[in-house]
Amino acid sequence: MESNKHQFKSTALENLSLAVFNTGYQKCDSRHTWGPATRDHYLIHYIASGKGIFNYQNQSYSLCSGEMFLIFPGQIASYSADSADPWEYYWVGFNGTEALRLVNLSGFTKETPVLKLPDIDEIKPLLLNIYQKSGYSPASEAEMTGNLYIFLSKLMRAQDENRLSYDLRDYLAQALRFIQHNFADSISVSDIASFVGISRSQLYRAFIEFFNISPNEYLQKYRLNEACSLLRDGSLSISAVASSVGYADPLYFSRVFKKRKGLTPSEYRLNSLSS
Repeated sequence: MESNKHQFKSTALENLSLAVFNTGYQKCDSRHTWGPATRDHYLIHYIASGKGIFNYQNQSYSLCSGEMFLIFPGQIASYSADSADPWEYYWVGFNGTEALRLVNLSGFTKETPVLKLPDIDEIKPLLLNIYQKSGYSPASEAEMTGNLYIFLSKLMRAQDENRLSYDLRDYLAQALRFIQHNFADSISVSDIASFVGISRSQLYRAFIEFFNISPNEYLQKYRLNEACSLLRDGSLSISAVASSVGYADPLYFSRVFKKRKGLTPSEYRLNSLSS
């Protein structure tokens, strides 16, 4: 028995770049099962509540609220609701010349047909919007497709953020090496970002995320820590120390040093030598 099932099926699919094939939602009965069978379109299910089993490509996935799964065209799949806590899911089926490219960008693959996003509260309304715009008129078809694009863009944005979060560690390592090798020159944050190959805003995000300070603050702290080492050594003049850590103006260097360390470079040196 299929209880509380609401769905829309298109009567025809032309060779469009992207078109909704079917959409709907269902609160399943205990052990409600579909398949094993194949689809002739891409089909995404989002689990709004409850849990169940998704069988695909000789693997079985135990899924629950907040997760979603995708069935690729021509692939054998089956899924069934849990007996004690049957799931409620929302779905959208689609196809078109652009469908595979958009699916790949969204993070789904045949090897990884299951996704879970950190911000799941937005998914249900996005899928419900597709269903609520369903109809057979050209206007309805355009609205369904437009809302499908919005839904897929949410998945893509989440993937971009995940990739960026991973890549930021690599970018950050390059930035730190660049600072280590070039702090004595008059480099700027723009120089660091340019060397790494990301924007200033992405570089800023990386430093905030991993160090909780801006790239400029990190560069300044690095330079002043190197200055402290040179001052403790005692073999260079204050001007030479300033120049050695990237400050062309010794007076400006002294002001920055005192603001950060609470002592002038000369006072810091005297304290270090006396201790």
